[in-house]
Amino acid sequence: MKLQCHARGENISPEQFEAIAVRVSMVSIIGNTVLSLLKMLAGILAHSGAMISDAVHSASDVFSSVIVIIGVKISAKDSDKEHPYGHERFECVAAILLAGILLVTALFIGHTALEHITGGSSKSLAIPGLSALLAAILSIVVKEAMYWYTRFYAKWLDSGALMADAWHHRSDALSSVGALIGIAGARMGYPVLDPIASLVICAFILKAACDVFQDAIRKMVDHACDEKMERALLCCAAAQSGVMGVDEIHTRIFGNKIYADIEIQADSQITLAESHAIARQVHNAIEAQFPKVKHILVSVNPVPAEAENTREQHPAQIKMPLQ
Repeated sequence: MKLQCHARGENISPEQFEAIAVRVSMVSIIGNTVLSLLKMLAGILAHSGAMISDAVHSASDVFSSVIVIIGVKISAKDSDKEHPYGHERFECVAAILLAGILLVTALFIGHTALEHITGGSSKSLAIPGLSALLAAILSIVVKEAMYWYTRFYAKWLDSGALMADAWHHRSDALSSVGALIGIAGARMGYPVLDPIASLVICAFILKAACDVFQDAIRKMVDHACDEKMERALLCCAAAQSGVMGVDEIHTRIFGNKIYADIEIQADSQITLAESHAIARQVHNAIEAQFPKVKHILVSVNPVPAEAENTREQHPAQIKMPLQ
């Protein structure tokens, strides 16, 4: 089996991770604060329930960014006696809290919209003003830009909390599209479309909440790495001097870090010290090449003497199959 090693992620320190994540979150807080105030004002002045709902969604993003900052600061702490494996999963806790905020926001918007639809005839619904239409357009542009900005750094840092915040921005942009359609339809003589647009916004937010929650849970239940990463780890181990094969590897995602256990093969005739040196070489090589790997445990299995002759041409075979 011919494998190629691929390093993933940037070799940045916890301090750099925290500084970048906090900076991105502060941009989100400032942007969402200004945008939510503008949309709330436009919604009130233009009598648009959809725009007021959209403003509430943007306001919830402010609180979500605060939670991101708190989660990132805690997750960046060094290991201690009570948390010997580190604090990375606190970022997942922050992401779950963000999903909860999204859920509550969606239910509030959906309940309000249903009350407006069922509370009276469509003729009694106010027709939104032009300012609500302009606010929706501005929101779409700004929130989509904030989505791509946050998403870039979320992928670079492999931060689940930041990615959750990015999806907050995207869901807000999509909800603004719904608000735009509803407001435009209401101004064309169909005022019931304004609260219907709020229901569409509710659906977008619920979808984002489910996606954020699912990703956070996946990172908290020791989910294995993808096949590409495991292949790269296997390749790196097999390339080290003295490694005659790789029997098995187990990986688990711990927050935004990876823990791995790998079993390698070595000559059964070498000393214990030599075997330990090979294992240490594999350990150091993987942790140096893959910054996301916080720790790897290397076990050495002896290769029987009669089997060594069959491996002269292929000294580092990989026995375990990859699906």
